[in-house]
Amino acid sequence: MYPSMKSDHVFGLQIHFVLLVSRQGKVRLAKWYSPYSQKERTKVIRELSGIILTRAPKLCNFVEWRGFKVVYKRYAGLYFCMCINRDDNELEILDIIHHYVEILDRYFGSVCELDLIFNFHKAYYILDEILIAGELQESSKRTVIRLIDVQDTIVEVAKEQASLVGNIIAQATK
Repeated sequence: MYPSMKSDHVFGLQIHFVLLVSRQGKVRLAKWYSPYSQKERTKVIRELSGIILTRAPKLCNFVEWRGFKVVYKRYAGLYFCMCINRDDNELEILDIIHHYVEILDRYFGSVCELDLIFNFHKAYYILDEILIAGELQESSKRTVIRLIDVQDTIVEVAKEQASLVGNIIAQATK
């Protein structure tokens, strides 16, 4: 029913999923690296939101859950949550969460929940530059920001080209 707790990776951590949840319990980002059906995903989100949102701020940022460990950190109005195997290093995950938040801050200039709502595709793209298949791929903030800037440039060029093509077609059909 749920992914096995047994780790089949040799190096590094295996992150099973990443969730960004608002204080109101709204999911702002969900990335799944282990197979969960849509029904299971909904149940996981409901369960973990209930557990994490009701915890006192003074409690630690690790929760034992279904044989896994969920590591979370609250930044402003958002909870950044990552699920790992029970024997993985939770401090390393806290560092990855902080790394992701720092990159979001640099990209958006003091990121807020609205940035993630209206630019969710960028939040996913940044996460994909940091994590691939649930494992840390890029630890350099400078490299991630450079790659995002390159992608933004490519998108802008594509938009300009599409606009030019649209103008040419409009002129041709007059």
